[in-house]
Amino acid sequence: MKYATVLALATAGFAAAAPGGPKNHWSPKKGHPGAWKSKHHVPRPQWPTKVLPPPAHPTSTSSSAGSTATALPYVDSAALQASILQSNLADKSQDLEDIAYATAGRNRVMGSEGHNNTVAYLVESIEALGDYYTVYAQPFIALYSATAGNLTVNDVLAETATYEYSPGGSITAELVTVANLGCNATDFPAGVTDKIALVSRGTCPFGQKSALAGAAGAAGIVIYDNINETVSGGTLGPPPRPEGAYVPSIAVSQAVGKGWVASLAAGETLTGELLVDSDIRNLTTFNVIAESVAGNKNATLVIGAHSDSVAAGPGINDDGSGTVGILEVAEQLSKYSLTNSVRIAWWSGEEFGLLGSNYYTSQLTDAEVAQIRLYLNFDMIASPNYIYAIYDGDGSAYNISGPPGSAEAEYFFEDFFESKGLNSTPTAFDGRSDYGGFLDRGIAAGGLFTGAEEIKTAEQAALFGGQAGVALDSNYHQAGDNVTNLNYEAFVVNTQAIAAAVAEYATSWDSLPAPNVTVTRRSIEKRASAGKGSAASGSLGKYCAHAVL
Repeated sequence: MKYATVLALATAGFAAAAPGGPKNHWSPKKGHPGAWKSKHHVPRPQWPTKVLPPPAHPTSTSSSAGSTATALPYVDSAALQASILQSNLADKSQDLEDIAYATAGRNRVMGSEGHNNTVAYLVESIEALGDYYTVYAQPFIALYSATAGNLTVNDVLAETATYEYSPGGSITAELVTVANLGCNATDFPAGVTDKIALVSRGTCPFGQKSALAGAAGAAGIVIYDNINETVSGGTLGPPPRPEGAYVPSIAVSQAVGKGWVASLAAGETLTGELLVDSDIRNLTTFNVIAESVAGNKNATLVIGAHSDSVAAGPGINDDGSGTVGILEVAEQLSKYSLTNSVRIAWWSGEEFGLLGSNYYTSQLTDAEVAQIRLYLNFDMIASPNYIYAIYDGDGSAYNISGPPGSAEAEYFFEDFFESKGLNSTPTAFDGRSDYGGFLDRGIAAGGLFTGAEEIKTAEQAALFGGQAGVALDSNYHQAGDNVTNLNYEAFVVNTQAIAAAVAEYATSWDSLPAPNVTVTRRSIEKRASAGKGSAASGSLGKYCAHAVL
Protein backbone atom coordinates (compact mmCIF):
# COMPACT_ATOMS: atom_id res chain seq x y z
CA MET A 1 0.00 0.00 0.00
CA LYS A 2 1.35 3.42 -0.95
CA TYR A 3 0.72 6.48 1.11
CA ALA A 4 -0.09 9.95 -0.06
CA THR A 5 2.07 12.92 0.69
CA VAL A 6 2.63 13.32 4.39
CA LEU A 7 0.43 15.95 6.00
CA ALA A 8 1.63 17.86 9.02
CA LEU A 9 -1.58 18.58 10.86
CA ALA A 10 -0.56 20.62 13.85
CA THR A 11 -4.07 21.75 14.68
CA ALA A 12 -5.21 18.12 14.96
CA GLY A 13 -2.18 17.00 16.92
CA PHE A 14 -0.61 15.01 14.11
CA ALA A 15 3.14 15.03 13.57
CA ALA A 16 5.04 15.05 10.31
CA ALA A 17 6.35 11.76 9.02
CA ALA A 18 9.79 10.59 9.99
CA PRO A 19 12.53 11.19 7.42
CA GLY A 20 13.42 8.44 5.02
CA GLY A 21 10.21 8.22 3.01
CA PRO A 22 6.78 6.80 3.68
CA LYS A 23 6.43 3.50 5.48
CA ASN A 24 3.39 1.29 5.78
CA HIS A 25 2.78 1.73 9.50
CA TRP A 26 1.56 4.17 12.11
CA SER A 27 4.07 6.10 14.18
CA PRO A 28 3.42 7.89 17.48
CA LYS A 29 3.51 11.64 17.43
CA LYS A 30 6.40 13.28 19.19
CA GLY A 31 5.79 13.41 22.91
CA HIS A 32 2.91 10.95 22.88
CA PRO A 33 3.03 9.09 26.19
CA GLY A 34 2.01 5.78 24.68
CA ALA A 35 0.11 4.93 27.85
CA TRP A 36 -2.68 2.95 26.21
CA LYS A 37 -2.21 -0.78 26.44
CA SER A 38 -4.75 -3.26 25.22
CA LYS A 39 -5.92 -5.97 27.57
CA HIS A 40 -6.89 -8.07 24.60
CA HIS A 41 -3.72 -8.35 22.51
CA VAL A 42 -4.68 -5.95 19.75
CA PRO A 43 -2.32 -3.33 18.31
CA ARG A 44 -1.92 -0.27 20.51
CA PRO A 45 -3.40 2.68 18.60
CA GLN A 46 -0.95 5.48 17.90
CA TRP A 47 -1.07 8.88 16.32
CA PRO A 48 -1.31 8.56 12.54
CA THR A 49 1.39 10.51 10.73
CA LYS A 50 0.42 9.72 7.16
CA VAL A 51 -2.84 10.01 5.32
CA LEU A 52 -3.64 7.00 3.20
CA PRO A 53 -4.97 7.78 -0.28
CA PRO A 54 -8.30 6.43 -1.43
CA PRO A 55 -7.87 3.20 -3.38
CA ALA A 56 -8.76 3.17 -7.03
CA HIS A 57 -12.28 1.94 -7.71
CA PRO A 58 -11.92 -0.17 -10.84
CA THR A 59 -14.89 -1.72 -12.60
CA SER A 60 -13.58 -5.23 -12.04
CA THR A 61 -16.10 -7.99 -11.49
CA SER A 62 -13.53 -10.36 -10.04
CA SER A 63 -14.57 -12.37 -6.99
CA SER A 64 -11.02 -13.04 -5.87
CA ALA A 65 -9.37 -11.18 -3.02
CA GLY A 66 -5.76 -10.54 -3.80
CA SER A 67 -3.26 -13.35 -3.80
CA THR A 68 -4.96 -15.47 -1.14
CA ALA A 69 -8.65 -15.29 -1.98
CA THR A 70 -8.72 -18.19 -4.43
CA ALA A 71 -8.28 -20.54 -1.46
CA LEU A 72 -11.15 -18.98 0.49
CA PRO A 73 -14.59 -20.59 0.67
CA TYR A 74 -17.51 -18.64 -0.72
CA VAL A 75 -19.33 -16.48 1.83
CA ASP A 76 -22.10 -18.34 3.65
CA SER A 77 -24.69 -16.45 5.68
CA ALA A 78 -25.19 -19.07 8.38
CA ALA A 79 -21.46 -19.53 8.88
CA LEU A 80 -20.79 -15.78 8.95
CA GLN A 81 -23.54 -15.26 11.52
CA ALA A 82 -22.24 -18.14 13.65
CA SER A 83 -18.80 -16.52 13.74
CA ILE A 84 -20.18 -13.52 15.67
CA LEU A 85 -19.20 -14.15 19.29
CA GLN A 86 -20.03 -12.10 22.36
CA SER A 87 -16.45 -12.45 23.59
CA ASN A 88 -15.07 -10.74 20.48
CA LEU A 89 -17.58 -7.90 20.73
CA ALA A 90 -16.75 -7.47 24.41
CA ASP A 91 -13.01 -7.40 23.75
CA LYS A 92 -13.27 -4.76 21.05
CA SER A 93 -15.65 -2.68 23.17
CA GLN A 94 -13.14 -2.83 26.00
CA ASP A 95 -10.45 -1.66 23.58
CA LEU A 96 -12.49 1.45 22.77
CA GLU A 97 -13.08 2.17 26.44
CA ASP A 98 -9.36 1.73 27.14
CA ILE A 99 -8.55 4.16 24.33
CA ALA A 100 -10.89 6.75 25.84
CA TYR A 101 -9.86 6.25 29.46
CA ALA A 102 -6.16 6.55 28.60
CA THR A 103 -6.76 10.23 27.83
CA ALA A 104 -7.44 13.18 30.09
CA GLY A 105 -10.87 13.73 28.54
CA ARG A 106 -11.89 10.05 28.96
CA ASN A 107 -13.77 10.27 25.66
CA ARG A 108 -13.40 9.82 21.92
CA VAL A 109 -14.82 13.15 20.81
CA MET A 110 -13.85 14.38 17.34
CA GLY A 111 -10.42 16.03 17.32
CA SER A 112 -9.35 14.54 20.64
CA GLU A 113 -6.50 12.18 21.37
CA GLY A 114 -9.11 9.53 22.10
CA HIS A 115 -10.69 9.86 18.67
CA ASN A 116 -7.39 10.08 16.82
CA ASN A 117 -6.33 6.86 18.52
CA THR A 118 -9.67 5.29 17.59
CA VAL A 119 -8.91 6.11 13.95
CA ALA A 120 -5.49 4.50 14.27
CA TYR A 121 -6.97 1.44 15.99
CA LEU A 122 -9.44 0.92 13.17
CA VAL A 123 -6.84 1.28 10.44
CA GLU A 124 -4.44 -1.08 12.18
CA SER A 125 -7.21 -3.61 12.78
CA ILE A 126 -8.02 -3.71 9.07
CA GLU A 127 -4.36 -3.75 8.03
CA ALA A 128 -3.86 -6.78 10.27
CA LEU A 129 -6.18 -8.73 7.96
CA GLY A 130 -3.58 -8.70 5.20
CA ASP A 131 -4.50 -7.93 1.60
CA TYR A 132 -8.22 -8.69 1.82
CA TYR A 133 -9.06 -4.97 2.14
CA THR A 134 -7.65 -1.68 1.04
CA VAL A 135 -7.95 0.89 3.81
CA TYR A 136 -7.45 4.63 3.95
CA ALA A 137 -7.98 7.50 6.35
CA GLN A 138 -9.91 10.25 4.58
CA PRO A 139 -9.01 13.68 6.00
CA PHE A 140 -11.39 16.61 6.04
CA ILE A 141 -11.59 19.97 7.77
CA ALA A 142 -14.32 20.17 10.40
CA LEU A 143 -15.55 23.03 12.53
CA TYR A 144 -14.99 21.91 16.10
CA SER A 145 -16.80 23.29 19.12
CA ALA A 146 -16.41 22.82 22.85
CA THR A 147 -18.66 24.64 25.28
CA ALA A 148 -19.16 24.98 29.01
CA GLY A 149 -21.65 27.05 30.89
CA ASN A 150 -24.02 27.57 33.77
CA LEU A 151 -27.26 29.33 34.56
CA THR A 152 -28.45 30.87 37.80
CA VAL A 153 -32.08 32.01 38.07
CA ASN A 154 -33.07 34.16 41.04
CA ASP A 155 -29.81 33.14 42.70
CA VAL A 156 -30.50 29.40 42.33
CA LEU A 157 -27.99 27.43 40.22
CA ALA A 158 -29.76 25.19 37.70
CA GLU A 159 -28.56 21.88 36.31
CA THR A 160 -27.69 22.58 32.69
CA ALA A 161 -26.22 21.16 29.50
CA THR A 162 -24.59 23.09 26.70
CA TYR A 163 -24.88 23.32 22.92
CA GLU A 164 -22.02 22.98 20.48
CA TYR A 165 -21.46 26.09 18.38
CA SER A 166 -23.13 28.36 20.93
CA PRO A 167 -21.32 31.69 21.11
CA GLY A 168 -19.81 32.61 24.43
CA GLY A 169 -21.11 35.35 26.64
CA SER A 170 -22.05 36.50 30.12
CA ILE A 171 -25.61 37.78 30.39
CA THR A 172 -27.78 39.00 33.23
CA ALA A 173 -31.37 39.53 32.11
CA GLU A 174 -34.97 38.59 32.77
CA LEU A 175 -36.43 35.38 31.36
CA VAL A 176 -39.27 35.72 28.84
CA THR A 177 -41.48 32.83 27.70
CA VAL A 178 -41.57 32.18 23.96
CA ALA A 179 -44.86 31.08 22.40
CA ASN A 180 -45.26 27.69 20.76
CA LEU A 181 -41.88 26.04 20.11
CA GLY A 182 -39.86 29.01 18.92
CA CYS A 183 -39.66 27.74 15.35
CA ASN A 184 -41.07 30.90 13.74
CA ALA A 185 -40.16 34.55 14.08
CA THR A 186 -43.73 35.31 15.18
CA ASP A 187 -43.28 33.07 18.25
CA PHE A 188 -40.88 35.59 19.81
CA PRO A 189 -42.62 38.49 21.56
CA ALA A 190 -41.43 42.06 21.21
CA GLY A 191 -40.54 42.02 24.89
CA VAL A 192 -37.78 39.47 24.31
CA THR A 193 -35.32 42.19 23.26
CA ASP A 194 -32.25 42.11 25.53
CA LYS A 195 -33.89 39.33 27.57
CA ILE A 196 -33.26 35.58 27.87
CA ALA A 197 -35.77 33.63 25.79
CA LEU A 198 -37.26 30.50 27.41
CA VAL A 199 -38.57 27.90 24.95
CA SER A 200 -39.36 24.19 24.77
CA ARG A 201 -37.33 21.69 22.78
CA GLY A 202 -39.08 20.18 19.76
CA THR A 203 -40.05 20.27 16.07
CA CYS A 204 -37.22 22.42 14.69
CA PRO A 205 -33.44 22.45 15.24
CA PHE A 206 -31.87 23.95 18.32
CA GLY A 207 -29.93 26.20 15.96
CA GLN A 208 -33.11 27.55 14.40
CA LYS A 209 -34.45 28.48 17.83
CA SER A 210 -31.21 30.20 18.81
CA ALA A 211 -30.92 32.07 15.51
CA LEU A 212 -34.54 33.24 15.66
CA ALA A 213 -33.96 34.41 19.22
CA GLY A 214 -30.98 36.39 18.01
CA ALA A 215 -32.97 37.87 15.14
CA ALA A 216 -35.65 38.94 17.64
CA GLY A 217 -33.05 40.79 19.71
CA ALA A 218 -32.80 38.32 22.60
CA ALA A 219 -29.57 38.32 24.57
CA GLY A 220 -29.62 34.55 25.11
CA ILE A 221 -31.84 31.47 25.03
CA VAL A 222 -32.71 28.65 27.44
CA ILE A 223 -34.21 25.51 25.87
CA TYR A 224 -35.97 23.12 28.22
CA ASP A 225 -36.43 19.44 27.42
CA ASN A 226 -39.67 17.92 26.19
CA ILE A 227 -39.26 14.52 27.82
CA ASN A 228 -38.97 13.74 31.51
CA GLU A 229 -35.35 12.60 31.64
CA THR A 230 -31.94 14.01 32.47
CA VAL A 231 -30.79 17.32 31.02
CA SER A 232 -29.66 16.88 27.42
CA GLY A 233 -27.86 19.45 25.29
CA GLY A 234 -26.70 18.96 21.73
CA THR A 235 -25.52 21.11 18.88
CA LEU A 236 -26.81 24.23 17.20
CA GLY A 237 -25.07 23.09 14.04
CA PRO A 238 -22.17 24.87 12.36
CA PRO A 239 -23.05 28.51 11.67
CA PRO A 240 -24.30 30.50 9.89
CA ARG A 241 -28.04 29.98 9.69
CA PRO A 242 -30.34 31.99 7.42
CA GLU A 243 -32.51 33.16 10.32
CA GLY A 244 -29.69 35.11 11.96
CA ALA A 245 -26.76 34.87 14.35
CA TYR A 246 -26.80 32.52 17.32
CA VAL A 247 -27.04 33.83 20.87
CA PRO A 248 -25.53 32.17 23.97
CA SER A 249 -27.62 29.02 24.44
CA ILE A 250 -28.07 26.50 27.24
CA ALA A 251 -30.37 23.57 28.09
CA VAL A 252 -32.32 22.68 31.23
CA SER A 253 -34.63 19.81 32.15
CA GLN A 254 -38.32 19.66 31.38
CA ALA A 255 -39.27 19.96 35.04
CA VAL A 256 -37.12 23.04 35.60
CA GLY A 257 -38.24 24.73 32.39
CA LYS A 258 -41.93 24.11 32.97
CA GLY A 259 -41.56 25.37 36.52
CA TRP A 260 -40.16 28.64 35.24
CA VAL A 261 -42.91 28.91 32.63
CA ALA A 262 -45.51 28.52 35.39
CA SER A 263 -43.79 31.14 37.55
CA LEU A 264 -43.70 33.62 34.68
CA ALA A 265 -47.35 32.93 33.90
CA ALA A 266 -48.16 33.71 37.54
CA GLY A 267 -46.50 37.11 37.17
CA GLU A 268 -43.22 36.34 38.93
CA THR A 269 -40.04 38.00 37.67
CA LEU A 270 -37.17 35.61 36.97
CA THR A 271 -33.70 37.03 36.50
CA GLY A 272 -31.14 34.77 34.91
CA GLU A 273 -27.36 34.94 34.94
CA LEU A 274 -26.25 32.98 31.88
CA LEU A 275 -22.57 32.20 31.27
CA VAL A 276 -21.27 30.29 28.24
CA ASP A 277 -17.61 29.72 27.42
CA SER A 278 -17.05 28.57 23.85
CA ASP A 279 -14.09 27.29 21.81
CA ILE A 280 -14.88 27.12 18.09
CA ARG A 281 -12.15 26.35 15.56
CA ASN A 282 -11.28 24.33 12.49
CA LEU A 283 -9.42 21.04 12.82
CA THR A 284 -8.56 18.09 10.63
CA THR A 285 -10.22 14.78 11.36
CA PHE A 286 -10.57 11.46 9.54
CA ASN A 287 -13.09 9.01 8.21
CA VAL A 288 -11.77 5.45 7.87
CA ILE A 289 -12.75 3.60 4.69
CA ALA A 290 -11.97 -0.07 4.05
CA GLU A 291 -12.99 -1.94 0.91
CA SER A 292 -12.70 -5.55 -0.15
CA VAL A 293 -10.19 -6.06 -2.93
CA ALA A 294 -12.55 -8.69 -4.28
CA GLY A 295 -15.91 -8.09 -5.82
CA ASN A 296 -17.73 -6.13 -8.44
CA LYS A 297 -17.01 -2.46 -7.81
CA ASN A 298 -20.06 -1.50 -9.85
CA ALA A 299 -22.32 -3.24 -7.32
CA THR A 300 -20.92 -2.17 -3.96
CA LEU A 301 -22.47 -2.57 -0.51
CA VAL A 302 -21.44 0.12 2.00
CA ILE A 303 -21.92 -0.38 5.74
CA GLY A 304 -21.09 2.31 8.26
CA ALA A 305 -21.04 3.56 11.85
CA HIS A 306 -19.65 6.68 13.48
CA SER A 307 -16.35 6.45 15.32
CA ASP A 308 -16.64 9.54 17.53
CA SER A 309 -18.29 10.01 20.92
CA VAL A 310 -19.62 13.05 22.71
CA ALA A 311 -17.36 14.83 25.18
CA ALA A 312 -19.20 13.48 28.23
CA GLY A 313 -17.92 9.93 27.98
CA PRO A 314 -16.37 7.11 25.95
CA GLY A 315 -19.47 6.44 23.84
CA ILE A 316 -19.34 2.66 23.99
CA ASN A 317 -22.96 2.18 22.92
CA ASP A 318 -23.12 5.47 21.00
CA ASP A 319 -21.58 4.47 18.75
CA GLY A 320 -18.91 2.11 19.91
CA SER A 321 -21.44 -0.67 19.41
CA GLY A 322 -21.85 0.10 15.71
CA THR A 323 -18.13 0.69 15.33
CA VAL A 324 -17.32 -2.69 16.88
CA GLY A 325 -20.16 -4.50 15.13
CA ILE A 326 -19.05 -3.61 11.62
CA LEU A 327 -15.38 -4.17 12.52
CA GLU A 328 -16.16 -7.68 13.76
CA VAL A 329 -18.14 -8.46 10.60
CA ALA A 330 -15.27 -7.09 8.50
CA GLU A 331 -12.82 -9.38 10.27
CA GLN A 332 -14.99 -12.47 9.89
CA LEU A 333 -15.81 -11.67 6.25
CA SER A 334 -12.09 -11.72 5.42
CA LYS A 335 -12.24 -15.53 5.65
CA TYR A 336 -14.51 -15.73 2.60
CA SER A 337 -14.62 -14.93 -1.09
CA LEU A 338 -17.49 -12.88 -2.49
CA THR A 339 -19.11 -11.60 -5.68
CA ASN A 340 -19.86 -7.95 -4.88
CA SER A 341 -17.55 -5.41 -3.30
CA VAL A 342 -18.08 -4.56 0.38
CA ARG A 343 -17.00 -1.16 1.72
CA ILE A 344 -16.84 -0.49 5.47
CA ALA A 345 -16.85 3.11 6.72
CA TRP A 346 -16.28 4.66 10.12
CA TRP A 347 -17.44 8.27 10.12
CA SER A 348 -15.97 11.12 12.14
CA GLY A 349 -17.93 14.09 13.42
CA GLU A 350 -21.38 12.49 13.58
CA GLU A 351 -21.95 14.02 16.99
CA PHE A 352 -21.31 17.49 15.53
CA GLY A 353 -23.92 17.03 12.80
CA LEU A 354 -23.08 14.14 10.44
CA LEU A 355 -19.90 15.91 9.34
CA GLY A 356 -17.86 12.94 8.15
CA SER A 357 -20.55 11.08 6.25
CA ASN A 358 -21.80 14.29 4.65
CA TYR A 359 -18.27 15.12 3.56
CA TYR A 360 -17.80 11.64 2.12
CA THR A 361 -21.02 11.65 0.12
CA SER A 362 -20.45 15.23 -1.07
CA GLN A 363 -17.13 14.17 -2.60
CA LEU A 364 -18.56 11.25 -4.59
CA THR A 365 -18.88 11.77 -8.32
CA ASP A 366 -22.12 10.72 -9.98
CA ALA A 367 -20.25 7.73 -11.41
CA GLU A 368 -19.13 6.71 -7.91
CA VAL A 369 -22.66 7.16 -6.60
CA ALA A 370 -23.91 4.81 -9.31
CA GLN A 371 -21.50 2.12 -8.09
CA ILE A 372 -23.15 1.98 -4.63
CA ARG A 373 -26.23 -0.24 -4.53
CA LEU A 374 -27.03 0.17 -0.82
CA TYR A 375 -25.82 1.86 2.36
CA LEU A 376 -26.58 0.29 5.76
CA ASN A 377 -26.12 2.34 8.94
CA PHE A 378 -25.60 1.01 12.47
CA ASP A 379 -25.81 3.70 15.13
CA MET A 380 -26.41 2.32 18.66
CA ILE A 381 -27.10 -1.42 18.43
CA ALA A 382 -26.60 -2.52 22.07
CA SER A 383 -28.80 -0.23 24.18
CA PRO A 384 -29.36 -1.63 27.69
CA ASN A 385 -33.18 -1.37 27.60
CA TYR A 386 -33.23 -2.12 23.89
CA ILE A 387 -35.76 -2.41 21.14
CA TYR A 388 -35.06 -3.91 17.71
CA ALA A 389 -35.79 -0.96 15.40
CA ILE A 390 -35.39 -0.97 11.62
CA TYR A 391 -35.28 2.16 9.46
CA ASP A 392 -38.68 2.63 7.81
CA GLY A 393 -37.44 2.38 4.23
CA ASP A 394 -40.87 1.93 2.66
CA GLY A 395 -42.40 4.85 4.57
CA SER A 396 -45.33 2.77 5.77
CA ALA A 397 -44.92 3.87 9.39
CA TYR A 398 -43.69 7.47 9.13
CA ASN A 399 -44.59 8.45 5.57
CA ILE A 400 -40.98 9.18 4.57
CA SER A 401 -39.58 6.55 2.23
CA GLY A 402 -36.07 6.13 0.90
CA PRO A 403 -34.77 5.73 -2.65
CA PRO A 404 -35.62 2.47 -4.47
CA GLY A 405 -34.06 -0.43 -2.60
CA SER A 406 -34.60 1.10 0.84
CA ALA A 407 -37.89 -0.74 1.32
CA GLU A 408 -36.26 -4.04 0.41
CA ALA A 409 -33.49 -3.42 2.95
CA GLU A 410 -36.18 -2.91 5.60
CA TYR A 411 -37.91 -6.13 4.57
CA PHE A 412 -34.62 -8.03 4.73
CA PHE A 413 -34.11 -7.06 8.37
CA GLU A 414 -37.75 -7.75 9.21
CA ASP A 415 -37.31 -11.25 7.81
CA PHE A 416 -34.08 -11.68 9.74
CA PHE A 417 -35.68 -10.91 13.10
CA GLU A 418 -38.69 -13.05 12.27
CA SER A 419 -36.37 -15.95 11.44
CA LYS A 420 -34.91 -15.63 14.94
CA GLY A 421 -38.36 -15.56 16.54
CA LEU A 422 -37.87 -11.90 17.50
CA ASN A 423 -40.07 -8.85 17.17
CA SER A 424 -39.02 -5.68 15.40
CA THR A 425 -40.43 -2.20 14.95
CA PRO A 426 -39.90 0.61 12.41
CA THR A 427 -37.98 3.76 13.25
CA ALA A 428 -38.21 7.08 11.42
CA PHE A 429 -36.19 7.20 8.20
CA ASP A 430 -35.65 10.91 7.74
CA GLY A 431 -31.90 11.32 7.42
CA ARG A 432 -31.10 11.94 11.10
CA SER A 433 -28.00 9.76 11.21
CA ASP A 434 -25.12 9.03 8.86
CA TYR A 435 -27.34 7.55 6.18
CA GLY A 436 -28.66 11.07 5.51
CA GLY A 437 -25.95 12.01 3.04
CA PHE A 438 -26.58 8.82 1.08
CA LEU A 439 -30.28 9.63 0.83
CA ASP A 440 -29.31 13.08 -0.44
CA ARG A 441 -27.44 11.41 -3.30
CA GLY A 442 -30.31 9.08 -4.15
CA ILE A 443 -28.65 5.96 -2.73
CA ALA A 444 -30.83 3.27 -1.16
CA ALA A 445 -30.25 2.95 2.57
CA GLY A 446 -31.33 1.10 5.68
CA GLY A 447 -30.09 0.07 9.08
CA LEU A 448 -30.76 -0.83 12.69
CA PHE A 449 -31.13 1.03 15.99
CA THR A 450 -31.81 -0.03 19.59
CA GLY A 451 -32.83 3.31 21.10
CA ALA A 452 -31.42 6.34 22.89
CA GLU A 453 -32.97 8.56 25.55
CA GLU A 454 -36.61 7.99 24.62
CA ILE A 455 -38.72 6.20 27.22
CA LYS A 456 -39.71 2.58 26.63
CA THR A 457 -43.47 2.24 26.37
CA ALA A 458 -45.54 -0.58 27.81
CA GLU A 459 -46.16 -1.79 24.27
CA GLN A 460 -42.43 -1.89 23.56
CA ALA A 461 -41.78 -3.73 26.82
CA ALA A 462 -44.32 -6.35 25.76
CA LEU A 463 -42.54 -6.77 22.44
CA PHE A 464 -38.91 -6.66 23.57
CA GLY A 465 -38.85 -7.13 27.32
CA GLY A 466 -37.04 -4.67 29.55
CA GLN A 467 -38.55 -1.93 31.68
CA ALA A 468 -41.41 0.29 30.58
CA GLY A 469 -41.11 3.87 31.78
CA VAL A 470 -37.30 3.76 31.63
CA ALA A 471 -35.09 5.20 28.88
CA LEU A 472 -33.89 2.80 26.21
CA ASP A 473 -30.39 4.01 27.08
CA SER A 474 -30.29 5.89 30.40
CA ASN A 475 -26.58 6.59 29.86
CA TYR A 476 -27.09 8.17 26.45
CA HIS A 477 -24.55 10.99 26.03
CA GLN A 478 -23.39 10.49 29.61
CA ALA A 479 -20.14 9.43 31.28
CA GLY A 480 -21.80 6.10 32.06
CA ASP A 481 -21.89 5.04 28.41
CA ASN A 482 -19.09 2.53 28.98
CA VAL A 483 -18.77 -1.24 28.62
CA THR A 484 -21.17 -1.83 31.52
CA ASN A 485 -23.86 -0.03 29.51
CA LEU A 486 -24.06 -2.65 26.75
CA ASN A 487 -26.78 -5.25 26.36
CA TYR A 488 -24.93 -8.16 24.80
CA GLU A 489 -28.04 -10.05 23.77
CA ALA A 490 -29.02 -7.16 21.50
CA PHE A 491 -25.39 -6.59 20.52
CA VAL A 492 -24.90 -10.15 19.28
CA VAL A 493 -28.26 -10.34 17.50
CA ASN A 494 -27.76 -7.03 15.70
CA THR A 495 -24.21 -7.89 14.68
CA GLN A 496 -25.51 -11.20 13.33
CA ALA A 497 -28.06 -9.15 11.39
CA ILE A 498 -25.20 -7.11 9.92
CA ALA A 499 -23.42 -10.35 9.00
CA ALA A 500 -26.57 -11.71 7.36
CA ALA A 501 -27.01 -8.55 5.29
CA VAL A 502 -23.37 -8.52 4.22
CA ALA A 503 -23.54 -12.18 3.19
CA GLU A 504 -26.76 -11.53 1.26
CA TYR A 505 -25.60 -8.49 -0.69
CA ALA A 506 -22.00 -9.61 -1.16
CA THR A 507 -23.53 -12.56 -2.99
CA SER A 508 -26.36 -11.05 -5.03
CA TRP A 509 -28.51 -7.97 -5.53
CA ASP A 510 -31.44 -9.96 -6.90
CA SER A 511 -33.65 -8.96 -3.95
CA LEU A 512 -33.29 -5.24 -4.74
CA PRO A 513 -34.80 -3.41 -7.73
CA ALA A 514 -32.56 -2.63 -10.66
CA PRO A 515 -30.30 0.38 -9.98
CA ASN A 516 -31.65 3.78 -10.86
CA VAL A 517 -29.27 5.41 -13.32
CA THR A 518 -30.67 8.87 -12.54
CA VAL A 519 -29.05 10.44 -9.49
CA THR A 520 -31.65 12.21 -7.36
CA ARG A 521 -30.60 14.62 -4.64
CA ARG A 522 -32.76 15.02 -1.55
CA SER A 523 -33.06 18.25 0.41
CA ILE A 524 -30.21 18.66 2.89
CA GLU A 525 -32.15 21.38 4.74
CA LYS A 526 -34.97 18.91 5.29
CA ARG A 527 -32.59 16.63 7.14
CA ALA A 528 -30.95 19.46 9.04
CA SER A 529 -34.31 20.75 10.18
CA ALA A 530 -35.54 17.53 11.64
CA GLY A 531 -33.36 16.08 14.37
CA LYS A 532 -33.35 12.36 15.09
CA GLY A 533 -36.76 11.78 16.57
CA SER A 534 -39.90 13.62 17.47
CA ALA A 535 -41.54 13.00 20.77
CA ALA A 536 -44.39 15.21 19.68
CA SER A 537 -45.10 13.13 16.60
CA GLY A 538 -44.37 9.86 18.31
CA SER A 539 -41.57 8.95 15.95
CA LEU A 540 -38.70 6.91 17.25
CA GLY A 541 -35.24 7.99 16.30
CA LYS A 542 -31.86 8.58 17.80
CA TYR A 543 -31.82 11.81 19.81
CA CYS A 544 -28.19 12.50 19.02
CA ALA A 545 -26.12 15.57 19.75
CA HIS A 546 -27.50 17.25 16.68
CA ALA A 547 -31.09 16.28 17.39
CA VAL A 548 -33.67 19.00 17.80
CA LEU A 549 -35.91 17.55 20.48
